[in-house]
Amino acid sequence: MSANKPKTAALMATPQDIEAQFYEALQRGDIEALMAVWSDDEDIVCVHPGGPRIVGAAAIRATFDSIFANGPISVHPEKLRTVNTGHCAVHNLMERVDISTDEGPNTAWVIATNVYIKTDQGWRLVAHHASPGSPRELQEVTEAPSVLH
Repeated sequence: MSANKPKTAALMATPQDIEAQFYEALQRGDIEALMAVWSDDEDIVCVHPGGPRIVGAAAIRATFDSIFANGPISVHPEKLRTVNTGHCAVHNLMERVDISTDEGPNTAWVIATNVYIKTDQGWRLVAHHASPGSPRELQEVTEAPSVLH
């Protein structure tokens, strides 16, 4: 555990609990709470919409410090899809981001994938990859099964 990254996330929390803590920290602009959900692994990864791959806790912290310099992020996770193998969980979701513009309040959409692993400290985030969405709500494209059982 590094000195600049206290672990305040709940021990043995579920991936859903850690994800809730992640989005609550974004909404509060709380860098300590945000970094507490990340794994101690040196290869943790974050990709902000349209940005480069950011590797490691110090680099991830620096990008969120920069983002939080403009205040908290009004981001709300929606339309969650999950795959959980017992020691790894992959969450794909749509983030609704409420933003203020010169024309007034607006909404932007981001497609995000969060990857969690089960560690000795409980579930932790190892990857957050966010892709730009559209100005209006994104629709899901799903494929109907070709064979009915």
